Amino acid sequence: MGPFSNLFANILKKDKKPLKPLPIESVFKLPSSIPNFPPGNHGATFYEPSSIPEGFFMLGCYSQTNNKPLFGWILAGKSVANETSPSALAMPTDYSLIWSSESHKLKQDGGNGYIWLPTPPEGYKAVGYVVTNSPEKPSVHKIRCVMSDFTDAVEVDNWVWGLDKNINSNNLNLFESRPKDRGINALSVPTGSFVVQNGGAPNDVSMVYCLRNTKNNLLAMPNLSQVKALIQNYSPKVYFHPNEEYFPSSVSWFFQNGALLYEKGKETTPSLIEPNGSNLPQGGSNDDSYWLDLPIDNPAKERVKKGDLEEARAYFHIKPMFGATFTDIALWVFYPFNGPARAKVEIINVSLGKIGEHVGDWEHLTLRVSNYNGELKKVYFSEHSGGQWINSSDIEFENGNKPVAYASLHGHAFYSKPGLVLQGSGGIGIRNDTAKSKEVMDTGVRPVVVAAEYLGSLVAEPPWLNYSRKWGPKISYDINKEIKKVRSVLPRVIRRAFDKFVSGLPNEVLGEDGPTGPKMKNNWSGDEKY
Repeated sequence: MGPFSNLFANILKKDKKPLKPLPIESVFKLPSSIPNFPPGNHGATFYEPSSIPEGFFMLGCYSQTNNKPLFGWILAGKSVANETSPSALAMPTDYSLIWSSESHKLKQDGGNGYIWLPTPPEGYKAVGYVVTNSPEKPSVHKIRCVMSDFTDAVEVDNWVWGLDKNINSNNLNLFESRPKDRGINALSVPTGSFVVQNGGAPNDVSMVYCLRNTKNNLLAMPNLSQVKALIQNYSPKVYFHPNEEYFPSSVSWFFQNGALLYEKGKETTPSLIEPNGSNLPQGGSNDDSYWLDLPIDNPAKERVKKGDLEEARAYFHIKPMFGATFTDIALWVFYPFNGPARAKVEIINVSLGKIGEHVGDWEHLTLRVSNYNGELKKVYFSEHSGGQWINSSDIEFENGNKPVAYASLHGHAFYSKPGLVLQGSGGIGIRNDTAKSKEVMDTGVRPVVVAAEYLGSLVAEPPWLNYSRKWGPKISYDINKEIKKVRSVLPRVIRRAFDKFVSGLPNEVLGEDGPTGPKMKNNWSGDEKY
């Protein structure tokens, strides 16, 4: 493990608490009302770390848009002395001026702003910029560069501020940064800094780097009792739409109420499933040899479709992220049935018949917790084939620390705010309606930790988790026939627009197959898709 990780581990061991990222103070502020700037540009403020402890050094500055509460952090570094190897930190030899607000005639708080890129000595790399309100070069003593062995590549994340909001532009744009290599076993560590694109993204992004652990040390990860405490503190509350008909259930409830296991070539003799899934085929790949389905008996089938909210449970997967400096807590919710989709075609709302229906529906939220201080930094809301990370400062909370999520009507995608999200463009798309109702699920009630690979044998994975085939059958209805039914009731003037919309529908909306389980998703061992 490299010097930075050694420092984190030593502090954890000595003080029994994680290292805190440093607080930040404003350097200068850009306004929100700038002529000819792109829509959504609210200006930005630049910060540098304050109250740096003795022996620590600044590694970069932080920036965020002005339309959000301050919710930032930046790492400082300290090199652990080692007689046999050079210091992990070094002063820059010079600076390059990356951008100045002087030529843009901007009115900003704190005078003009200047963004400087440190020039690292040989064998070192810059992991952040220096931002000043003076045209004079900053002192080389102000910041430290990091030995190349302890750095890794970054890529752009969310847009912060800029002249045209275009990643491929030749103008200045600022983005949040994230490690390029992300996942359970990835060792890259974010610093909290930003990246500058000024004359071409590929060139500029490669100027700065993130940190990198040299060994996959898990000392900062929570133990099992701490995991349970985090779940109780941060487990979200999920609100369902007032018109929702298809609720979640526990996996065991689904199995005990008549769910069936089918095998290819033996479709006439499906098998009942043990409550823990112990008779499900284990391992292998999603090769269509097996699939699950609802009970054959129609009354039982309709009852199971509706789920059982009182019996529903959230299934938690605990995993290290960013070189074990963060803990991702992914919580999965199972629905026996995904209901039919609805569309908005300009001013007309239409049901899409059976389109969108499928057996077995897995949805998830992910809590990203800092291992430096135990704070909930972000929540990921899965939305069909993608999703989005939302900072904790922008999330609705109840009962103190409980994030609030809204499950969309029938489709069960998660959103951070109630209302309509239209999956489409030009006033045409799939409706994702969310609203608060009396039907709510507290995911911290009867939580089940199903996986935490880093804890070894302390967490036993249930057999159903390693079932790699589909949790529902292929559809048994004619998609084209359903589309024609919907099209026939639309006014002729909007049918062409409807046809274009239908041609772009993703497979998960068309409901061609039941989904695979949580462990088969790419984000099980990687980062979330967004």
